[in-house]
Formats: sequence, structure tokens, C-alpha cells
Amino acid sequence: MPAFTIREMTDGDYDAVHALWKATPGIGLSEADERPNIASFLVHNRGLSFVAEAGGELAGAVLSSFDGRRGYLHHLAVAPGRRRAGIGRALVARSLEALGGRGVRRCHIFVMAANEDGRRFWERVGWFRRDDLLVMSKDVAPR
Repeated sequence: MPAFTIREMTDGDYDAVHALWKATPGIGLSEADERPNIASFLVHNRGLSFVAEAGGELAGAVLSSFDGRRGYLHHLAVAPGRRRAGIGRALVARSLEALGGRGVRRCHIFVMAANEDGRRFWERVGWFRRDDLLVMSKDVAPR
């Protein structure tokens, strides 16, 4: 039996999850990660984002989304004192299971270019790098 439990993320988890993200090198935060936007994200992607708890505290979190065709994982983070215990792998597995239940056959992640620890984690758990794609962005609304 693992020393942690995984459950669906709720808006009530926001403060602890946001603090974890802020304390995790390699996670880029923006206005999209403010409380109202994450609350909307969780409603729009109900049943796809998860937190891990251990010893009554937040141990990890992941956001997952589905655009009707592909799945996406965002902001996977595990508390430093809880790493290497299978929490990240379990959060990813739970997210992929939930996405698979919606018919998703492929899932994507975005890893900051300088996040070597993150890249190594994702490679260890079976993800592959796509050198044939380039991410491009455009702001839709003024900040």
C-alpha cells in the first residue's frame, strides 16, 4: 500500500497547489495560473486533475486537460521531501487513465527548455521528445 493517496483536485486545493508550483524549479507560472483561471480549468476539465496527499499534507499535483482530441498534462510537481517515492508516476498514471476514459489516444506535455530535472523525469517514465514540433503562442486578450 503506498504511503500516499491520490484524489481529484478541487478549487479548495488551490493555495497549497499554487505554493507547491511556486516552490518547484522548472514550472513557469503566469496569470493563467491565478485562482479564477484554475477554478475555470478544473470545471472545464472535471475529473482530470489530481493531487497526492501524504501524512495529511499535499505531496504532489498535476493539471490535465482534454481538447476533444488530445490530452495535455500541465504543472506536474512533487514536494521535494516526497520525491522518488512514486508520487509523480502515480499522478501521471491516474491522469492518463482519466484521459483514456475520454477516448484520448495521445497526450502531450510542455517542459521548459532549461528544466533538465523535468526532462529526465519524463524520459524515465516513457515520454519521448518531439523535435519535429515547435510551440508558438499568441496572446488573445490584453493583459
